[in-house]
Amino acid sequence: QVQLVESGGGLVQAGGSLRLSCAASARTFNNYAMAWFRQAPGLGREFVARISSNGVITYYTDSVKGRFTISRVNARNTVYLQMNSLKPEDTAVYYCAADSTPGSSNYRMEVEYDTWGQGTQVTVSS
Repeated sequence: QVQLVESGGGLVQAGGSLRLSCAASARTFNNYAMAWFRQAPGLGREFVARISSNGVITYYTDSVKGRFTISRVNARNTVYLQMNSLKPEDTAVYYCAADSTPGSSNYRMEVEYDTWGQGTQVTVSS
C-alpha cells in the first residue's frame, strides 16, 4: 500500500503563492490517480483537485480554477499543487490522497480514496 507525505505548507500573505508536494512510497505510483483535499477549521474535508495516473486529465473545484494547478512527476513518485493568488479562505490543512482504482465518477468524494497523507497546514493572512 502506498504511503504519502505532504510538505510545502506555511504562512503566506493574500495574493502570494505556495507549492505543496506529496511524496509517495509505492513503486506502482503511476497506477494511482491522485488528489488534494483540504479541511478548514470547523468544516468537513473538501475536494480541491485531482490528476489522472498519467497526468493527462485534471479536475478542480470551482473556487480554485485558474489559481491552482495540480501536476505529477511519476519518475519522482511525487504530485504537486501549485497555489497562486492565495486568499484567506484558502486557509486549511491540505491532504494528499491516492486512488488505486481510478475510473469512478465519484472522484470528489473522500470514500473514493484508499490512502491519505498526514496533511500540511496552509495559512493565508489578509
